[in-house]
Amino acid sequence: MGQFELPIESSFSAMDVDGGGISTASSLSSSVPPPSRRKKALYQFTQQSLPACKPVLTPAWVISTFLVLGVAFIPVGIVSLHASNSVVEIVERYDAECVPDAYKSNKVAYIKNGSISKNCTKLLKVDKLMKAPIYIYYQLDNYYQNHRRYVKSRSDKQLLDGLQNNDTSSCKPEESNGGLPVVPCGLVAWSLFNDSYIFTRGAVPLKVNRKNIAWKSDRDHKFGKRVYPFNFQNGSLIGGGKLDPHIPLSDQEDLIVWMRTAALPSFRKLYGRIEEDLHPSDLITVNLTNNYNTYSFGGAKKLVLSTSSWLGGKNDFLGVFYIFVGSSCIFISLVFLLLHLKDSRPCGDATFSYWNRKNVSL
Repeated sequence: MGQFELPIESSFSAMDVDGGGISTASSLSSSVPPPSRRKKALYQFTQQSLPACKPVLTPAWVISTFLVLGVAFIPVGIVSLHASNSVVEIVERYDAECVPDAYKSNKVAYIKNGSISKNCTKLLKVDKLMKAPIYIYYQLDNYYQNHRRYVKSRSDKQLLDGLQNNDTSSCKPEESNGGLPVVPCGLVAWSLFNDSYIFTRGAVPLKVNRKNIAWKSDRDHKFGKRVYPFNFQNGSLIGGGKLDPHIPLSDQEDLIVWMRTAALPSFRKLYGRIEEDLHPSDLITVNLTNNYNTYSFGGAKKLVLSTSSWLGGKNDFLGVFYIFVGSSCIFISLVFLLLHLKDSRPCGDATFSYWNRKNVSL
């Protein structure tokens, strides 16, 4: 009666089509694998729905945290200071005293004059027991190894590959001499420290072990085992020390130690080790050669004998820093405690908020 009716067969075919579509969709959904745990975690991370710890910083928690940090840091600082104070050091500056009286007013002329003897003798007195190994350092002051032009004047590829590496443009102005390349090239190697020290206790020489003074990683991976010095310090302007052309760079540990440039203008570099104890009241005679020129730039040279502790050499900074931080934490915790006791408001009470005060008009 005015209504549109489908034939029975048509309605059945339509139902079949619909049913087929539903079954196909369900089969497709069942064939899709569930997301992996990684994808779920990534989805939760991007949606910021990962489980998270959201501590409530109540006054009690803040005061307790600062107090615990202070109580923990102060003993660590005291132990670090004790370890540093247990290190015995002998520091002797020799660059000024080893200049002859005739050249006191012109030290640069003295150091550049090759005909003048550079030998010098110093006496060191041992005040405390120094247990082996005793490390020998040379210390340079007012020496800027971190200068940009100085630091860049080297070729790490050449140190590893030798003459196989032809690109020495980074080594200017010490990249070649007489038309031939220099190995090792650059200002860092050219200015190699070349003072030497011989130690005797009474009439008995003290043996200085100069092996394994450089980092093993530097010896094995940064300096070639088949790379030998070539055309080094042969120019008209001689820098520092010379190198044995028959010994590979990986075995010339003086050079390896020197090539690891320092970050500060005052630094120490390891020269060797004395592997026997020095007793109190021992007199150590040091026969040294004062070859290295620090007079041109107002530098200073010092000889250092030092023992070590489980924390390393003598350095009070770490212990002082821990004690300072620990004391500051305890002081802050006490200030917060006094403020908390003075304030009688219950924690989390919104009635004290400014918008709930009657005297404040919004």
